[in-house]
Amino acid sequence: MRRKVATRWLAGGATAVAGAVVALALQIPNASAATNLSLGAGADGSSKASGTSYGNVIDGNPSTYWSPSGSTGTVSVKWGSATTVSSAAIVQASGGGSISGWQLKNHDTGSVLASGSSAPGTINFSSTSLKKISFVITSASGTPRIAEFETYSSGGSTPTTSPTSGPTSSPTASPTSNPGTPTGAWPSSAGSVSISGTVSVSGTFDGGMKTYCCIGDGGQGESQDPMFKIANGGTLQNVILGSPAGDGVHCEGTCTLRNVWWNDIGEDAATFKQTNGGTSYVIGGGARNGSDKTFQHNGNGTVNISGFYLKGSGKLYRGCGNCSTSHTRHVRIDNVLVDDIDMLAGINSNWNDTATITRVVVIGSATICGKYKGVPKGSEPSYLGEGWNDANCKVNRSDVTFR
Repeated sequence: MRRKVATRWLAGGATAVAGAVVALALQIPNASAATNLSLGAGADGSSKASGTSYGNVIDGNPSTYWSPSGSTGTVSVKWGSATTVSSAAIVQASGGGSISGWQLKNHDTGSVLASGSSAPGTINFSSTSLKKISFVITSASGTPRIAEFETYSSGGSTPTTSPTSGPTSSPTASPTSNPGTPTGAWPSSAGSVSISGTVSVSGTFDGGMKTYCCIGDGGQGESQDPMFKIANGGTLQNVILGSPAGDGVHCEGTCTLRNVWWNDIGEDAATFKQTNGGTSYVIGGGARNGSDKTFQHNGNGTVNISGFYLKGSGKLYRGCGNCSTSHTRHVRIDNVLVDDIDMLAGINSNWNDTATITRVVVIGSATICGKYKGVPKGSEPSYLGEGWNDANCKVNRSDVTFR
């Protein structure tokens, strides 16, 4: 009989765990940081739903958001003088409609800088000097919720394996949705927290870059308990998971994992169970020492992975091919560095899954986008082959660098 473990509910940025108060800011290398130009800028738009504000997309707080009055609308970031921008990050709040069409426009000239037909994440475009940039939602399944409209002067260079000198002891003021370029450097732990069972998180939990340990046996056995269970809309950030970490992190709905590191992947690093059609985010962080999947997507909607480093694993992402409920799933992978893995993304093409992949560096060799035939629970999916630049695998060979 499997031992029943204790569960603790945690909320807010400063939370007591095992008698320790964890309320430390993000610690990442300064070289990985980028300046969000939207902070301190102005904002306006075409309409706003009751209780929301244009200013919520530039306040640096992912728990506040703007929504249009319907399923379409425009929100803009503006400056008093011309500002050079070449990258934007759209961070969606949970509970809103799923965006199926959008444009990023230079409001000064009306020109379209970028566009898409699925949930946006990090958007790169030609460097442009402008006073106002607009995110235009052209179609959605309901009323979307935009938590942050971040803008940057540089979209970042191609990921590199040259390590930095290591994490700085001086934290940044707040977490950022642009994690910078992954280098392969591993963060130093700020201390240890011992837990005996699953820690359940509601709201935002900041681990202060401490190492949380340990549950499970470190193996591939199914149905191990997770170390963290994140409620719908929750955020886990600045945490190192020690070994063994059970089944890692479970996101019960849409969630954000920001600057989370797995010393040993164990069964899976994180499992996404969302069924609201929204987007979950993995922003920065890294994982190592896995033998199968890193991120397992069991629900629907989109998982957006950016700025992540993976060392030694089977797959970075796998859309479940034999869960009890079949879903269409999407993954967006941008600006990642992987070393000694078998496959970047595994999707089920017969269920119309998609993988959108940009700016990837692979150390060694790996299948980039593997297509499977999803099957009912109890059967095993069959592998159909690798895809490039097609309806399911939205990746060009120029988007991937092998070293």
